[in-house]
Amino acid sequence: MGVMMLTAGMAVAEGDPAGEFDYYVMDLSWSPTWCALEGDRRGSPQCDPKADNGWILHGLWPQYESGWPSYCPTSARNPSRSDTRAGADLFGSSGNAWHQWNKHGRCTGLQADDYYSLAREAYERVTRPALLRKLKDPVRLPASVIEQAFLEDNSQLSPDQITITCNSGRIQEARFCFTRDLELRRCGQDVIRDCRARDALFDPIR
Repeated sequence: MGVMMLTAGMAVAEGDPAGEFDYYVMDLSWSPTWCALEGDRRGSPQCDPKADNGWILHGLWPQYESGWPSYCPTSARNPSRSDTRAGADLFGSSGNAWHQWNKHGRCTGLQADDYYSLAREAYERVTRPALLRKLKDPVRLPASVIEQAFLEDNSQLSPDQITITCNSGRIQEARFCFTRDLELRRCGQDVIRDCRARDALFDPIR
């Protein structure tokens, strides 16, 4: 039995059995926001202007209908350095590729290379709006505008399958809910709540 904790009113289970979960949440992070709040301070390669990063895969997370597992014990081999380097284009850095496996990937019950392949497949199933890459200057807008941009470019997507989050007055992430077979599905109640900011900052790609 894993250890259950509460984070911002949500249940997080550490050490639960691998492979026992209900669905996936794919979290895309808007790089300019992450870099402004955290990545620049770390000197992350994700924030190098030459990388031209927009929506980066923060992670593919196993999820319960309420709460989620993390750091599950597994007999699966840890990814090699070459494995995590190969995932740097998807996860922003090899360090995040490792972290996502260590915290979340273990809980899928998959081998590391299968987890990375599944994460890439999930990422490729969602079209990132090209319009958002064309911005030249910072803008302030409701989070709902970002959601609508995804809905317009993804005809298979419905509003209850995507959530836009904010942090420190900025658009932070776009989260998508998938079945274990990577079919879009309604998000659970602890995931479905959107940011309600009416003037969240959205920085352009550097």
